[in-house]
Amino acid sequence: AGYDLNGVARRIANGGKTPTDQADASYQVVIVGAGAGGISVAASLKSREPDLEIAIIDPADIHYYQPGWTMVGGGIFEPQKTARTMGSVIPRGVTWIKAAVAAFEPEANAVILDGCRVVKYDRLVVCPGLKLDWEAIPGLEETLGRNGVTSNYRYDLAPYTWELVQGLKEGRALFTQPPMPIKCAGAPQKAMYLSGDHWFRQGRLKDIDIQFMNAGGVLFGVKDYVPALEQYVKKYDATLNFFHNLVAIDGPAKQATFEVKAPDTEAERVTVDFDMIHVVPPQVAPDFIRVSPLADAAGWVDVDQVTLQHKSYANVWSLGDVMNAPNAKTAAAARMQAPVVAENIVADLKGQGPRAAYDGYGSCPLTVERGKIVLAEFGYGGVLKPSFPKILLDGTKPTRAAWWLKERMLPPIYWKGMLRGHEWMAKPADVTVKAD
Repeated sequence: AGYDLNGVARRIANGGKTPTDQADASYQVVIVGAGAGGISVAASLKSREPDLEIAIIDPADIHYYQPGWTMVGGGIFEPQKTARTMGSVIPRGVTWIKAAVAAFEPEANAVILDGCRVVKYDRLVVCPGLKLDWEAIPGLEETLGRNGVTSNYRYDLAPYTWELVQGLKEGRALFTQPPMPIKCAGAPQKAMYLSGDHWFRQGRLKDIDIQFMNAGGVLFGVKDYVPALEQYVKKYDATLNFFHNLVAIDGPAKQATFEVKAPDTEAERVTVDFDMIHVVPPQVAPDFIRVSPLADAAGWVDVDQVTLQHKSYANVWSLGDVMNAPNAKTAAAARMQAPVVAENIVADLKGQGPRAAYDGYGSCPLTVERGKIVLAEFGYGGVLKPSFPKILLDGTKPTRAAWWLKERMLPPIYWKGMLRGHEWMAKPADVTVKAD
């Protein structure tokens, strides 16, 4: 029937545990996850060491440019421009293992695939992204894509966001943000701003009640960007509701239930009617990561935040949304992390210590209106990390230059640069760093 049952047979013969003494395949470097981080680090490794035997493990058929989905939801990008076949983005000379990972056996330098196949490695890179936990909110999954319930966090739903925005003439629009950590923490409010801008231009704002329901207590985690954002909250007459966490939704009744829990107060539940709601789901590490030896107590891959090397397993690295460094989970962060991981793996292969450091850089282009962006760039501790001199682009203010960068430059930089190992403005400093 086309199934390879050799691995299952070995597991049965071994008393129900997959033996790792023999492998179905072995590589110098195995990368788990073919998202922005996985493809980029593979390309960066190949650019440094063309003869490296590298395999990428990922079951997906399509690779997505996820930062573009906010623009799809705002009617700026066509959705198909954010998707390409996985085979077209796997770097040349890298083996693609189209399978899901079931478990890690780091003591045996082995990855167990579904079907109990065993892949051995000399070095391992873990970057499968995170899990969008839609099912954690009762009633959400069955109403997504209808009843006015949408989300830019899914390729097939972002066009529905724009459909709802265009169609709403009056009523209440809710925009939710779950507890941290989430990927692209600015995306929940980006959806609100682009929607508000459309209604402003159409003269509908007076008839639309915009409510931002944020499980956290601040508008944005880096205070330098908050004043500019607050101006747009005022422009769109949006109401900010902090400590409001979405816990249930009734699509047909068009009602959303929130748990309200401010510090030092008793939690209470409130139900709010809506005409449209943009939902951002809770986000956790994938199940096969959370139960693995690689995870910390919270379920994220446990790395040194500077070298991105695993704290317990010296031949394991991680990058992207799945690891526990305290940086923003964005594609821009992965763009900076990939060269660091590649550089440090190559150094390790040569018997040297880590020589590249990650400073926590992340970027969040906050689309506050069609044609203007507040370009938030920051590192660990909220330290500003601007890529351009202030005279050219002041990231703390809304600018057309930042919009041009987001709309015109970042997509080709992603597809033609980052995923091909071209480290434009992302080359790691050649600095020896001691891991903690």
